[in-house]
Amino acid sequence: MSTLQHCKILSVPKIEDPRGNLSVIENDVIPFEMKRVYYLYDVPSGAERGGHSHKEQQEFLVALSGSFDVILHDGQHEKLVTLNKPFEGLLISNGIWRELKNFSSGAVCLVIASAVFEEEDYIRTFSEFLQSKH
Repeated sequence: MSTLQHCKILSVPKIEDPRGNLSVIENDVIPFEMKRVYYLYDVPSGAERGGHSHKEQQEFLVALSGSFDVILHDGQHEKLVTLNKPFEGLLISNGIWRELKNFSSGAVCLVIASAVFEEEDYIRTFSEFLQSKH
């Protein structure tokens, strides 16, 4: 069984209103306690983000505006997920390599993390990531 199966799209509650929609992410939406929230924006055309894995941290990514692709790799299998709806997010479990590519103009990527920033939790090269899987 691939660990990529633990990475999945989760629905974010959407409250529709003629004045504009509202979505709320609370602890019942994601399976971890939120410890850090950050967002990526003004990503230049052709630029890539991510390019790392986490030893322990889990993340939940939402395309608040625009779209982008997330390439996931578990050491054996690869999966591409396109995020383009502000009422859906991608749960990424720990031990998964991720790359974010193909950002549309004006894209905003919200990231909710299960831990505060700790450099020791990152694996920054794909070769080291592959070695950690054996």
